[in-house]
Parts: sequence; C-alpha cells; structure tokens
Amino acid sequence: MQLFQLIGIAFITAIAAILLKETKPELAFAVVIAGSIILLLFVFDMLKEGMGIFAQISEIAGIDISLVKILLKMVGIGYIVEFSAGILTDFGQNSLADKLIFSGKIIILILAIPIIESVFELIVGLLGLIK
Repeated sequence: MQLFQLIGIAFITAIAAILLKETKPELAFAVVIAGSIILLLFVFDMLKEGMGIFAQISEIAGIDISLVKILLKMVGIGYIVEFSAGILTDFGQNSLADKLIFSGKIIILILAIPIIESVFELIVGLLGLIK
C-alpha cells in the first residue's frame, strides 16, 4: 500500500537526519530536504491518477473546468506552502516560515480573482432573474 511506503520514507528520513545531526548537521538538513522531495514526488504521482475525477465532476455539475483547475492549484499551493513551512520550522526558521505562509496566502488570493468574478456574475444574474 502506498501509504505505508510514504510512512516508511518519512521514518527513514527522520532517523537518518537524527543520526547525522550529531556529526554533520548540514548534511542532516540535506537529507530532510531530499526525503521531503521524494515524499512530494510520490504524492504528485498518486494525485495525477485521480485528476480525471475532477474533470468528470465539473462536467456533470456544469462548472467551467478552468475554475476547477484554479481551485486545485489553490489547494496545491496551500499544501506545498504548509509542507515547506513545516520544514523551515523544524530547522528553527520560524520567521521565514511565517513569511512563506503569508506569501502563499497572497498567491492564493490572486488566483481566486477569477472565481470571485464568477460568483459576482452568478449573483448579478440571479438578481436579474428576481426583478
């Protein structure tokens, strides 16, 4: 099962980083980054398999696929930023992690503009029907 592979990679990375931290702390950081990248690659591969479902949902619901893609990008950015900020926090870079999270939120806000426009168009259309 893929979940156990992810857990195994995480534990091996953590143990290797702990062992290296005592003798070569700079190498421990590199091991954690490499393990994190491997985890992300596994997850992205699993995510690619499930992307077709979102296209089917948008088609059934009559939602423009571009809006669904934007939503998925927003969620992905949120997860990647949180993941990266967690790594920074693990290495004592709390201030940098906070700035990364803030930057991610700004990017998500910018990406949300087309969705906000669509919601306003829908509201205006509904108000036009009511009058």
